[in-house]
Amino acid sequence: MAETHDIPARTGSVERNTAETRIAIAVNLDGTGAYSVSTGIGFLDHMVEQFSRHSLIDVTMQVEGDLHVDQHHTTEDSAIALGQAIAQSLGDKGGIGRYGTAYSPMDETLSRVALDISGRPFLVWKAKFTQEKLGEWDTELIEHWFHSVAQSAGLTLHIELLYGTNNHHICESIYKGFARAMRQAVERDPRKGSAIPSTKGQLGG
Repeated sequence: MAETHDIPARTGSVERNTAETRIAIAVNLDGTGAYSVSTGIGFLDHMVEQFSRHSLIDVTMQVEGDLHVDQHHTTEDSAIALGQAIAQSLGDKGGIGRYGTAYSPMDETLSRVALDISGRPFLVWKAKFTQEKLGEWDTELIEHWFHSVAQSAGLTLHIELLYGTNNHHICESIYKGFARAMRQAVERDPRKGSAIPSTKGQLGG
């Protein structure tokens, strides 16, 4: 990817191979929202693509999982690896905005996402789905995806569905809100220079 004003692009890559999944992920925080995503789960692909496009974080994600068993390992492991790649690309987190918040409307649905790249992983999830699947993806795994990303990326992440009835809209609204909040949080703040945004001098712990 091109560099801007001689500042290196912030990139990370993770390969994670187990008996359950084989994963290769690369991210560029200073990208344009370009993506190439293949997990074997169509709706998950769609949501990761939405995350990339609306966060402007380039994402390459190739996953081969034991989908003949179920979708749990593929969902969880890909989220862990994505979070690890994001954490790697953030380095010491110097100069970032750190916090991000987004209200995300989609037709009758409105969700709110707030996050802190704190290094102290925590998920607050206040959303429900009224059907078991979106496409072929089990909706119970959506909360777990966000939990896994928060844990591995070191995010304090609050997700709340304010209202909405269409399950597709609810899920997409949440992912787009997460993307826009991440865009705010990872962007460099020119007033901060390379300063770590914490009075502790570090983030985490």
